[in-house]
Amino acid sequence: MGMLDGNPKHEPMHYGEIFTIWESSMAAKMMLSCYQLFTYHAGDKDLKEILKDLMDQAKLEIKELDKLLTDNGITPSPMLPERPETKLEDIPPGARFADAEIAAKIAMDTAASLAGCSGAMGLSIREDIGALFAKYHATKTALGLRILRMSKEKGWLVPPPLQLKKTE
Repeated sequence: MGMLDGNPKHEPMHYGEIFTIWESSMAAKMMLSCYQLFTYHAGDKDLKEILKDLMDQAKLEIKELDKLLTDNGITPSPMLPERPETKLEDIPPGARFADAEIAAKIAMDTAASLAGCSGAMGLSIREDIGALFAKYHATKTALGLRILRMSKEKGWLVPPPLQLKKTE
């Protein structure tokens, strides 16, 4: 097998893996920055808890993905600057994100992340990289379910047109 000796850590990454890891790290850094902002806008306790969990996941992904890049001689994307803390009361009402808007945005981000993780698993020939994205996929699946349930319970979910069974 040559370079593909069965130990994934000895195998070189291909360009698709490199770009996907770099892009995923950059996306996690962007999400971390946005979710930090959303925590200042959020008023709901449950929403804040999910945002904290999403930020913890983003931090984990940044750490693991950037280490993988650095270990392979690739410079990761830069971190965004820390956002200054603010209180909800200090944000003018017209400039605030509503809790329902935040919930919809994090649901969309999580759904897009699931697709990204699936793509990364599919293009990876290194088992460790595929497994890493499978781990992220499982975590994001659980987070997405929590977001969906919360949105339903709070009345924030705006469903698409529903097909109702017609009586004959």
